Amino acid sequence: MAVLQKHGKNCSPDSVGTKENPADNFAQVGPQKKWAESSQTWTRPLARIWTVVLLLGTCLLYCARVAMPICAVSMAEKFSWSKRETGMVLGSFFWGYCFTQVLGGYVSDRVGGEKVMLLSAAAWGAMTAFTPILAHFCSQPIVSMTISRFLMGLLQGVHYPSLASLCSQKVVESERGFLMSTVGSGSYLGTLVIGGIGSLMLDLYGWESVFYISGLLSMLWAYCMWKYLLKGEGPIITLESLGSAGTQSKMSRRNWLRLLRQPAVCAVIITHLCTASTFFTLLSWLPTFFKDTFPDAKGWVFNVIPWFVAIPSSLFSGCLSDHLISQGFDTASVRKLMQFFSMGVSSVFTLCLCGTTTFPTAVAFVSATMGLTTFSHCGVSVNVQDLAPSCAGALFGVMNTCGAFSGVIMVYFSGYLIEATGSWASVFGLISLVNLLGLGTFLTFAEARRMDIDIIKGRYHNIHI
Repeated sequence: MAVLQKHGKNCSPDSVGTKENPADNFAQVGPQKKWAESSQTWTRPLARIWTVVLLLGTCLLYCARVAMPICAVSMAEKFSWSKRETGMVLGSFFWGYCFTQVLGGYVSDRVGGEKVMLLSAAAWGAMTAFTPILAHFCSQPIVSMTISRFLMGLLQGVHYPSLASLCSQKVVESERGFLMSTVGSGSYLGTLVIGGIGSLMLDLYGWESVFYISGLLSMLWAYCMWKYLLKGEGPIITLESLGSAGTQSKMSRRNWLRLLRQPAVCAVIITHLCTASTFFTLLSWLPTFFKDTFPDAKGWVFNVIPWFVAIPSSLFSGCLSDHLISQGFDTASVRKLMQFFSMGVSSVFTLCLCGTTTFPTAVAFVSATMGLTTFSHCGVSVNVQDLAPSCAGALFGVMNTCGAFSGVIMVYFSGYLIEATGSWASVFGLISLVNLLGLGTFLTFAEARRMDIDIIKGRYHNIHI
């Protein structure tokens, strides 16, 4: 009975209208589309296979992404780069990463996220493998590396929007949390793998080997995905498929404006912006915090342990989220609970860093913070798929673009605070304040009711808070 009540509470009004007036099945597109989408979802065994494949893909994505930062010192010595030039090469990735988020999600909504992900992986894998060749055979390595990193950002920028689009179209609501949290843990796994194995290869075989192995493995992953999961399909994306996307992503500019004016949609954008900003700030400044506060501490301890904690924490949050939904708990309430742990409880441990005096305590607080932050994979990151599954990729692209830009601004502002106040407490206080702002917005306005069909059909419903 609880499960039935849950579905009755969260289902789109279109499904209710279908039962009350069967003629609407032929007059309206919404119900036909809904039943068509439900028939195209993966079976549970197939979903598990895709989960493992996407986990490996995200792991390799981060292996290729972090290869340059790991090799930056060796490359700077080889090509006589200054700190400013090294920073320019590393920073160029971000600018490319921001520009393809919305486009990648839009195309994924029309032709399928798996196709966009496949093509981009083959491209950024090849770019990674060819990086040493470009560096050695170009007369100006600084120029070729800056351009290659910018292109890497462009190509990798479509990964998460296409993942959101794929999950919204192929995974049932009660299993999205586990898939997104498991795949999201691939970023932490990839950082650990390239940080450990990549550093070893760098010392034994030179910096070129890191790019060769990361790139070739990524291309191998893309080939296996095409061969065994997509069954070696012909042209992956055609102009015809872009032009005629069926019932998917039928959102005009006016409908997009209506969608973006919905309080629940604004809430996921603002919350994701806050989550991304605080995560980028912690990621950027925590190593400096440990070096300044505990200069004699071993670097590998605070660079590795938090990520080891983040992986099982992310998996646990996915299992917990899906279990609660399968037990009949309201979907919106579960999303809010996960986000409360991600932004609310984690802020408590972040504030605890202000008064910590011992290295083990600081590592414990940082590990708890990073572990709890992963709960957002089952909160705001999945909520966008609840609200607008037909255009989840494009909407997630909007969210990720805003989050990336705000993250850079907050990283720079945090550096200003450190110089101005000479205290890390101001940075940790800022992080907690931004987290609480995003959490308050999400708890107040978040919903799990589908809105894209309502807007396409021109219906207006009262906003339930």
